[in-house]
Amino acid sequence: MSDDEQPPYPEQSPAPAPLPAPAPEPLLGPPPAPYAGYGQAPAPRPAAPPAPRARISGWVWPLVTALALLVGLVGGLVGGAVITVIDRDDLGTVGEGLAGVDTISRAPLKAEDGSVAAVAETLLPATVQIVAEFGSDDEGATGSGFILDRQGHVITNNHVVADAADGGKIQVVDQDGSRYAASVVGRSPVYDLAVLAVPGLEGTEPASLGASSALRVGETVVAIGSPLGLSSTVTSGIVSALQRPVTTGDSANESSYINAVQTDAAINPGNSGGPLVNLLGQVVGVNSAIATTGGGSFGGGSSGNIGVGFAIPMEQVKITADQILRTGEARYPVIGAQVQTGREDGRGARIEEVVDGSAAEDGGLEKGDLVVEVDGDRVTDGIALIVAIRAHQSGETIEFTVLRDGSEERVEITLRPEVG
Repeated sequence: MSDDEQPPYPEQSPAPAPLPAPAPEPLLGPPPAPYAGYGQAPAPRPAAPPAPRARISGWVWPLVTALALLVGLVGGLVGGAVITVIDRDDLGTVGEGLAGVDTISRAPLKAEDGSVAAVAETLLPATVQIVAEFGSDDEGATGSGFILDRQGHVITNNHVVADAADGGKIQVVDQDGSRYAASVVGRSPVYDLAVLAVPGLEGTEPASLGASSALRVGETVVAIGSPLGLSSTVTSGIVSALQRPVTTGDSANESSYINAVQTDAAINPGNSGGPLVNLLGQVVGVNSAIATTGGGSFGGGSSGNIGVGFAIPMEQVKITADQILRTGEARYPVIGAQVQTGREDGRGARIEEVVDGSAAEDGGLEKGDLVVEVDGDRVTDGIALIVAIRAHQSGETIEFTVLRDGSEERVEITLRPEVG
């Protein structure tokens, strides 16, 4: 059991940045194609050396400089939506979810002791490097992760392990350089999260789980991971923005949407899946994406860190991890409609189509409605609407404020679950 109650996922009020014009986005069914110019499929992955097994010598730095211009956020691509479920005896699914494993949520550091150095000392032992099979290369994709519980589960991004999820080789490398075989318990392309089972890490002290809802803009945060294969790397910065709706994705048919914590802490290729940590030593997010000068937020550009990185809020991580631990699957809420994302004028989200028999139809939403609020929080565009819906849980009833034929209407929609 966790030593503290897990905080609920907060209702969030998105404040999106302008995005390029993509095609209409369905809210029902598997994740659709990512937006043009924002979460594009990356260029073919260039050949890169295997992830380092020991500390990096000085002669490697020129090579790292060259690689920084070539690689995407990670060296792998998102694969199919196969979810591998592992028996409890193999440290896989746990019937009670997070309540059935030993997590930590108390802050390991006091406010007066909080410093980047103290955070690094506390979190480095619980942060790992992920080396996953990609194509025919056993070490073709690299990323980061952190230990979730004393049962040996590890949190990382879905896009780090997706290509190896269906029986491919996955290794976890700890701070000392020891390697352990890992398997995918379950994963969510929609939230870009995955849970791994690592028998060799059973009994290891896990990271402390915090909450992004307690963060303030301007607060110092620390990112830990393995950028460019450089394990146990620590960078620091501030919280640049909260509740930033962004879409990420690196394949033609999978995209994830997150109401992200934005930070200027340096995040580079290989940081994906690693923890974003407050000065109390608690994980408040999972580093997932970077903005690039090429216009994409994930993998599509060749530039590295430019001071705009995004992390998945810890509240969503807990919800998704709990679902995966219980059943090996993650679920996200849908209404059953298509929303227009091509006009980003800040007026709202235009409904392009309502699916027959869907929750949207049952609730009274109509084609042509302009959604301007969800549960009283302003909606400015299609991305903001998708993120606002996915900030809730299946079974919840939420109120949409819509403009229809010049008048304001309110409709209540009960969210339905979809696996993904």
